Amino acid sequence: MKQTLLHALCAAAIAVSLSGCGGMNAVLKSGQPDRIYAMAMEYYGKEKWQRASTLFEGAQHYYIGTPREDSISFFNARCKYKNRDYEAAAQLLDDFRRKFGRSGFIEDAEGMYAMCFYYLSPGPTRDQTMTGQTLMAINEFVSRYPESEQVDNFLNIHKELTGRLEEKAYLNAYTYYKIGRYKSAITALKNALKEYPDSKHREEIMFLIVDASYRFASNSIASKQTDRYLAMIDSFLSFKEAYPESDRMKEAERMAKHARDYLDSNNKDNNI
Repeated sequence: MKQTLLHALCAAAIAVSLSGCGGMNAVLKSGQPDRIYAMAMEYYGKEKWQRASTLFEGAQHYYIGTPREDSISFFNARCKYKNRDYEAAAQLLDDFRRKFGRSGFIEDAEGMYAMCFYYLSPGPTRDQTMTGQTLMAINEFVSRYPESEQVDNFLNIHKELTGRLEEKAYLNAYTYYKIGRYKSAITALKNALKEYPDSKHREEIMFLIVDASYRFASNSIASKQTDRYLAMIDSFLSFKEAYPESDRMKEAERMAKHARDYLDSNNKDNNI
């Protein structure tokens, strides 16, 4: 008895689904834009985003040049957004904001546009081009709509993404260090420190500059070692001034002593 009831319920569900799709297809083929739009709004209200989007797309060409054109474009883009098709949504929203800059939906459209990039942006170990685009879109939104209720959320996202770029800069520099490309590591580490002076990795970065500079000098040909050890000593003094109580100080002082011994042995009076 239970199996029979279960089969009946399944059959009914399939029938409803098929009739819904069939009804939608019939409306799309009807050539009646008001019917198509009405059904699209019905599905939109029920959060049936894929079906609503299909219907909005079917109705769109009927309303070109009419007051309803911008609303259909916006609702369709929002369907894509709510359905997590962020690439398609971003494209539609970009088209919308270029074409309907005076629409009553423009603020919401530009907010969703920025959020599309946010959801598409990857973690710090991957390419951060999309993160940069997100920050640009957020800055643009906050500049245009400073009184928007979305501003606080966007400012929090901006902080999060800036931290992500900071982490990426550190990881890139550290990768150079790990594979022994010390000259590139020094440049990347200094750039990371310059761009993100308040980085949570600041102490680590300053130590790695000392370490990479020491290794770079030690592995250099004799004619270049003096200048490179001097540069290493400068990095060490900066590190010592910033973090005199660092757990890494003993190791940094060991490297600095070796550098000074080398300079002394080569009769270089550098007032160190």
